[in-house]
Parts: sequence; structure tokens; C-alpha cells
Amino acid sequence: MSSAGAQHRGATARASQSGVPDIAAHVAFCRRADECGMDSLLTAFGFHRPDPIVLASALAMLTERITFMVAVRSGVSSPTALVQQVNTVAALTGGRICLNIVAGHTPAEQRAYGDFLSHDERYERTDEFLTICRSLWSGDGPTTFNGKYYTIDSARLNTPFVSRERTQPEIFLGGNSLAAEQLAMKHADCLWRLPDTPERLRPRVATLVDRGVEVGLLVSVIARPTREEAVDAAYRMIESLGAKPIVTHRDFASSSDSVAFTSTYKLADETASGWLSPYLWSGAVPYLGAPAIALVGSADDVASAIIEYRDIGITQFLFMGWPDIEEMTFFSQAVEPLVRAKEAGAALRMAVSSW
Repeated sequence: MSSAGAQHRGATARASQSGVPDIAAHVAFCRRADECGMDSLLTAFGFHRPDPIVLASALAMLTERITFMVAVRSGVSSPTALVQQVNTVAALTGGRICLNIVAGHTPAEQRAYGDFLSHDERYERTDEFLTICRSLWSGDGPTTFNGKYYTIDSARLNTPFVSRERTQPEIFLGGNSLAAEQLAMKHADCLWRLPDTPERLRPRVATLVDRGVEVGLLVSVIARPTREEAVDAAYRMIESLGAKPIVTHRDFASSSDSVAFTSTYKLADETASGWLSPYLWSGAVPYLGAPAIALVGSADDVASAIIEYRDIGITQFLFMGWPDIEEMTFFSQAVEPLVRAKEAGAALRMAVSSW
């Protein structure tokens, strides 16, 4: 959602992108998401973007229902300050905030924020960060913590997390690495990861689900009335972008230490056709980045793909699309009803077979 109003933003080098949000486009997107029945919208983190919690706060004041999933990096602010910010947004919005915890994707950007830790060290630090945050949200008294990365002495906050349903925000942790999975099992409600085929994901998803952690996919969507129209739209999109974005993302991939990003770039490089399955397409990744790995097809194709992922234990989805509002609208009108119908049919079949 942080790119609302900027078509194919991922094709442009981050250094040349504006971090000034088009507030009218963001409000229009939020209100359309409300009408489409979306649960939440992500405000992402990066030097090329507006600050995610400030943007979420502004948009929350202009909307009534939608929840904002705010991206957070542990090395940017103190856990006490972050909890204070989150609790303030919750108090102003009735709890319409949740967190997407991300460890970072490139050492160069991390260093610009004063963070010089390696990939695995960033996850170790995030463990301490979330331990402190959860202690503050528990409200059991002043929080004191003495760790490798944080030392906190008698922290307390007079602004609680305000919500009818929860005493603290839902925590979504991003990453494809084993370090991300281990941290998710300790602290997260859900692990966000970039997709692979259901067959290859099944064992890793099962491990997390068995530990009580949901698994979600961050995946793009290109859905049209027919498969032919969807595939044509996908191919025409990358043709329109030219070759320059390929160089941009090749440079980005070579400098990234994110397992989620680098493994998805590798999938795209290893698959000449771009098709990892009948529905999962990596062809846009070299042009628009790792999150552009997409479910492509008719409304029924995409609904069937979602059900395949649901069948291996994936229960949440964070979607992107091009154009964003049009794709979200078509998804809500054509794809989601089919997903609900297929879910209901599967439940009925299970009930009949068990009877």
C-alpha cells in the first residue's frame, strides 16, 4: 500500500524514488480496500519510502475500519519508544494497528540507519527487541532487561495498547530463512514468507503450524476473466518496462543478504519459462523485485492456487497487484467469492467423509 499511486514503482531504482506520499492516492486506496473487505494494509519500511508508522497514523485518521500493518526494524528505534508509538496509534484508532517485523534486506541500507549487524545477528537482536516489547505490553510492571544488544532499566509506559480484542498488536514476522522461522516460533502470530511451489513449502509450513504459528504468503496477483487474458497482461507488463529494471534488480540482488529476496531472485534465474507451477510465475521478479512473484490466471485459477496453499497450512495472504486498485477490486469481486465457495465445498466434503 505504501506505493499507492505509483504504478510499477519497483521498476525504478530505490535511490531515485520519492519518499513523499501521494496522500490523496493513499486515502483512495484505503477507502477502496475498506469497500473490498480487506483486513489490513501494509505500510512498508525503507529509505525510499515515507516513515511507515507516521503514514499509518495519518491514514488511520482518515479511515474507519481498515487495520494498518506497520513495518518495523529492530535496529532503528528503541523497543520502549516503538511500543509507545504503537500504543498511541492504538489508543487513537481503537487498536487498528499490527506489526510486520522485518530484519532488513541490504547491509548498505542498514548501515545508513546505524545498523552494522550481520543477517543472523539482526534476528538475534530482534529476539531481544520483541522480548522487551512483549514485556511492556504485558503490563506486569516496569521492564528491566540486560542483553547482548539492549539494556533497559525500569521501563514503563502510561499509554496502554487499546483494543477491544487484544492487549497487544498481532505480530507478523517476515523472512524465508531458518533464523526467521525460529524467531517466529518464539514471538510471532504469523510468519510472512515469499512463495515457492506448494510441494516444496509443505514440510517447512508444517513445522511452524505444529508449533502454533500461522504461515502467510506475500505474493502478487494478476487475475483476469480468462487465463489467456491474465498471461497476456503479465507478458505485456514486463515488455512495457524495458531492460533497464533488470540491471537495477541484478545490482540489488548482488548486494542483498535477505534469504527471502535472494532465494526468490534465484528461483527466477533458474526457471527459463518463469513458470514454477501452472499458476506461480516468477517472470516479473527481474523487473519489479522479489515481491513480484505472482499468481497468474483466471479468477478460478487463482482461487484454486490459493486453496492449494491453504491445503498445506498457509492461512494468510498479503497481496500486491498492477494496477493496484483495479487488481484489488477484481480480486474481491471475482476471486475471493470463489475461494470462499471452494473452502465451503471442502468443509462439506470433509464432513460427509467423516460421517
